[in-house]
Amino acid sequence: MSSSRTDVSRSSLVKTILITGLIAGTLDIMAACVNVYISSGTDAVTVLQYIASVFLGKESYAMGFVSALLGLIVHYAISYGWTILLFLLYPKLKFLSGNKVLVGLLYGVFVWLVMNLVILKLIGLGKGSFNLLQATIGCGILMLCIGLPIVWGANTYYQRRKNVFD
Repeated sequence: MSSSRTDVSRSSLVKTILITGLIAGTLDIMAACVNVYISSGTDAVTVLQYIASVFLGKESYAMGFVSALLGLIVHYAISYGWTILLFLLYPKLKFLSGNKVLVGLLYGVFVWLVMNLVILKLIGLGKGSFNLLQATIGCGILMLCIGLPIVWGANTYYQRRKNVFD
């Protein structure tokens, strides 16, 4: 493969990851904010400050827009992490190119499990009592807003790439 073809392919991959992560991250934070608002009346700024509290502690809630912006940046970093992970795994694990809806929903469940059973516990946010309804809603949000768009983006990229290089 020529250098210019590799550059175009790499550029297209980065662009697709950027767009996919942005879509998934935006859908996820919007759904999470709506869910939290409906269930507790908490506004979006407080949700974002909660995310930022991982780094800032309780001071996050007194910092207003600045900590909310940090929370939004952290949220998108996490979204891009999940996006990049799937894009790296997609060509290596053949079952990922199967039924896109099923794979997307299962990826969302995987993300929920890792986030809730590993990452949030490690950073000290996984405390509190288990609420089945909120866990189900949270998992559903990740299935629909993270899993499906990321699998769709990866499939679109790799199918297009396959068609170009066949």
